Amino acid sequence: MFPELNSILNSTPDSFKSSDFILVSDRRADASFLIHHYLSFYLRAGCKVCFLGLVQSFSHYSAVSQRLGVSLAQAREKGQLVFLEGLKDSVGVLLQEDTSQETQPLSYVRSPGAGLEGLFRFVECSMRQSGDGDAGESWGPPVLLIDDLSVLLSLGVSVGAILDFTLYCQATMCSELQGNMVILVRCEEEDADDVDEEGSNLLQRGLVHQCNLALHVEGLPTGYCRDIHGQMEVWWRQRGENIYNQRKIFHFKVHDKGASFFARGTSSAVL
Repeated sequence: MFPELNSILNSTPDSFKSSDFILVSDRRADASFLIHHYLSFYLRAGCKVCFLGLVQSFSHYSAVSQRLGVSLAQAREKGQLVFLEGLKDSVGVLLQEDTSQETQPLSYVRSPGAGLEGLFRFVECSMRQSGDGDAGESWGPPVLLIDDLSVLLSLGVSVGAILDFTLYCQATMCSELQGNMVILVRCEEEDADDVDEEGSNLLQRGLVHQCNLALHVEGLPTGYCRDIHGQMEVWWRQRGENIYNQRKIFHFKVHDKGASFFARGTSSAVL
């Protein structure tokens, strides 16, 4: 969890907005540190978290969270964390002989054209289960985290099917259950000659219209810098508004146990 980012977004584990859809995206940089931030943030806040880890193993997220002071193993053991390990579980889906289970979470691995109903049902079932843990704990608002959604494109799932999935998740998580969503997508290099009919840039643009807070991480326009790792552009939109009414850009540097943020123009490392 990064206190400086909490200050920028005016949120803490003890006081944060509900019904938020937060989009994290990157281009020529790695925004994974923001996923780790939100994972530790919501677990510290006592929320019930459903984490779809589609690109890394549980041990990877666990090791990073441990440095941030959060134990994913304990959170999963007591029922606070539901973790879907896409890399590991997809192998079993590919090797299984029974193809009739079309509504299992990772059925899109075998049949990408069938859509993401199984994945949505997994999220819905995980979040509608009793909010009390095994030891009688009462969890806060439910939270859905996905890292990273754009990997589904490489498996043959269409942009339209992914946007339908996020709309269903948003209706359930944010509107009905008054919880939050955090989704990471990775954008391709922009090319004026590339129509990008089914690419990650089109997916990111579609999600920008759905979310109310967007955090976009990019490499510095001036190139590599030892002291500054990139810039983060933040868009805020009030509920019910069709346009983003606030936009700020920050430089950042990621440390082993956190990250530092600077308002653009206030760091001596970048002119």
